[in-house]
Amino acid sequence: MDPFLNEAIKDAEKGLSEGGIPIGSVLVHEGEIIGRGHNQRVQKGSTILHGEMDALENAGRLPAKIYQNSILYTTLSPCAMCSGTILLYGIPKVVIGENETFLGEEKLLKERGVEVVVLDSPKCKSMMQSFIAANPTLWNEDIRV
Repeated sequence: MDPFLNEAIKDAEKGLSEGGIPIGSVLVHEGEIIGRGHNQRVQKGSTILHGEMDALENAGRLPAKIYQNSILYTTLSPCAMCSGTILLYGIPKVVIGENETFLGEEKLLKERGVEVVVLDSPKCKSMMQSFIAANPTLWNEDIRV
């Protein structure tokens, strides 16, 4: 397994252990994790702290050049908000654990020149499928259907 996706999975598991939604993310620059996070909608009562947003927030304020030479790893396909942030900061590559339980804005990212890699991780799929089955109301709270 990709070591950086494995780190994102650890963050997703942390979120799950806190009673939250199991989505984790890490921001990697030159082979080093510079930001990591997990979905904290439940824990912090936040509307915007998805896994990717939390990882970027925890990376802190950085020069644009850093983002433009980084890779974002996420356990689940990024939603419209997270994809917009990826585009805003010019992150050139996104590695996704899985996109079966939720297909985000991968097409938009690709159209805008972002390299999108889907690893089709069984661990990511089973984690999300189990969570959604056990918590359908919570999962659907901010998913536009």
